[in-house]
Amino acid sequence: MNTAPTNPLPLAPGETRFVNAMRLGARHWVLVAAIVLGVLAATPWGWTRIERFDPGPDYRIPYALSRDYALYARRLERLASTNIAVVGDSVVWGEYVRPEGTLSHFLNQETGVPGRFVNAGVNGLFPLALEGLLRYYGGGLRDSRILLHCNLLWMTSPKADLHTPKEERFNHAALVPQFVPRIPCYRADLNERLGLVVERNLPFAQWANHLQIAYFGQRNILDWTLQEDGGNPPHLPNAFRNPLAQITLAVPDEPADDPDRGPDSSRHKPWSTTGKGSTRFDWVAADDSLQWAAFRRLVTLLRSRGNEVFVVVGPFNEHLMASENLPAFRQLRSAIEEWLTANDVPHVLPPALPSLLYADASHPLTEGYALLARNLVATPALRTWLAPR
Repeated sequence: MNTAPTNPLPLAPGETRFVNAMRLGARHWVLVAAIVLGVLAATPWGWTRIERFDPGPDYRIPYALSRDYALYARRLERLASTNIAVVGDSVVWGEYVRPEGTLSHFLNQETGVPGRFVNAGVNGLFPLALEGLLRYYGGGLRDSRILLHCNLLWMTSPKADLHTPKEERFNHAALVPQFVPRIPCYRADLNERLGLVVERNLPFAQWANHLQIAYFGQRNILDWTLQEDGGNPPHLPNAFRNPLAQITLAVPDEPADDPDRGPDSSRHKPWSTTGKGSTRFDWVAADDSLQWAAFRRLVTLLRSRGNEVFVVVGPFNEHLMASENLPAFRQLRSAIEEWLTANDVPHVLPPALPSLLYADASHPLTEGYALLARNLVATPALRTWLAPR
């Protein structure tokens, strides 16, 4: 016979029916919040002290880590007060050349001061993304000297300017303005935009992104575990691997022998040998360009941080340009020069390099970078800017 009461007695204040349960009061919740916030703040800080990162001469952010913005910020924090950061897109980074064939390398060589100029370029950037990169991850450049490259490639068409109403996929979408100014071809939903804004401002999220890019092939752990090997039938080589074994506590370096870059690469050849003829560009006027507006905002931002900025415009490969496009190109370049002059921004517009020294519309080959550095150092404007204060 069951003698258990069918109507349990009511609970007294603070009493619970579960033996192991515990109710947190206001003070307990404050303590939990403090512990969580402490872990969120301490993890990225502590990680930078145990992970090996040794940028040597001519170091540049490896191509595979181009979206590791936390690593970029960490690189800038390593710069000395005597360094000059050469900032820009793949032209500065060196799309077709080895690290010892970049603009920063040859600037050091021409000035006779090893290590003075530092490659602070990132592959795949453009002004709208470069503005975001330095705004949110460029704090290490405060009160320093910056050689800033302006690549006219991003104004060769409304599509390059991100001005088209049709949706377009592009690199470094995480860095562009998510709300204002509006980018017509950028169609990320609200959740994605808000997530990117949080990542920019939360070091823990940046650290998690760094782990995914540096150790898991730009995937989260779940996607990495389910990554197929491309076979038929497909296999999951990572399914039974220990994810922790992937974390080597050393930032991956650039390949010692990159088949896509350098004089021995099949890509390292003049543009005119590829069989391509003259190219027609639908140049965007300076007043209408989203990319040029972003570049102007970037210059203003850097100067507000105490940076001394010197701008190098181009040089664009005029040899591949159809003759009817030259007037619009020169008008755009003149408008850029007028703005730089009106705002007292030291600058230089170097002439086009010989045709055989370009790989495409804007990227020089190794010999092109050497000649460009020689020409820049010979200009009175840069020599004056480089003179000791």
